[in-house]
Amino acid sequence: MGKNNRIKQEGLVIKVTGKEYLIKTKDHKKYKCVIKGNLRTKEFKATNPVAIGDIVEFEWDEEKNLGFIREIKDRKNYIIRKSAKLSRQFQIIAANIDHAFLVATLINPPTSTEFIDRFLATAEAYNIPATIIFNKIDLYTTDELQEDLFFLENVYKEIGYDVIKISVKENKNLEEVREATKNKINLFTGHSGVGKSSLIKALIPGIEIKIDNLSEYHLKGKNTTSHSEMYELPYGGYLIDTPGIKGFGLYEFKKEELLHFFPEIFRIGQNCEFNDCTHTHEPGCAVKAAVEGGLIAYTRYESYLDIFFDENEKYRKPF
Repeated sequence: MGKNNRIKQEGLVIKVTGKEYLIKTKDHKKYKCVIKGNLRTKEFKATNPVAIGDIVEFEWDEEKNLGFIREIKDRKNYIIRKSAKLSRQFQIIAANIDHAFLVATLINPPTSTEFIDRFLATAEAYNIPATIIFNKIDLYTTDELQEDLFFLENVYKEIGYDVIKISVKENKNLEEVREATKNKINLFTGHSGVGKSSLIKALIPGIEIKIDNLSEYHLKGKNTTSHSEMYELPYGGYLIDTPGIKGFGLYEFKKEELLHFFPEIFRIGQNCEFNDCTHTHEPGCAVKAAVEGGLIAYTRYESYLDIFFDENEKYRKPF
């Protein structure tokens, strides 16, 4: 079959493995595809020009039993992180998302507040509703851990974020997760070892997904997910599973815009003496006064400062 006889189709990227993509069309057929050469040479600055959740146009070659992705349709949104690879600037985690869920744990392994806040700031920047799922609450048996969980739950709820406390092991509060994810395209992310894979197995019974124990030496999770994949939820909707993320470096931010992605800082910052207050050193700063008065959580302000003064952050557009 010649090039002119290839069949043009459109579909949804539901799995990414290395350089191969699995595309699902509206008639529920699935096609294995690769990126067409001229698409790959465009001026993308991402490690992955095609991401899970993308709508793409591809040509199917019956003779080769392979599809060639020709075009990426306009994205409703996407969520990105800085890439560890020096040759490119960032990685697109997923595209066209209705809701983003961060699975976090206080121990085994601990999720830092800065990691949570970087994730939430990124979701705010791309207008993606976000929810924090605290897993392994069955392990929070000490007064200190109970106090930490109570503190964090109240901090994020007061800002306006939904917080769900679960134990996959003891099947606690999983119905809340089902209700929150129903009939949406949902992104699940978080550190390795937080129980993301176990949660997905609980939401989608019978799914084949690998689960490993924590590394005994570092008490950090092993990366059990080596690719991104979109699964259909039995109660309606889709779930995007991504490899465990060690860090969440921000990209596509301008320093003067950062305050917009911390809702409580933006709101209280309207009362600052100077309109262009960065909330770092200026006199008459309402935000600093709110932190001292307990109206803004110090952990949130600390995250804001860490991101603001991080010289490694890239405050420019990736495209």
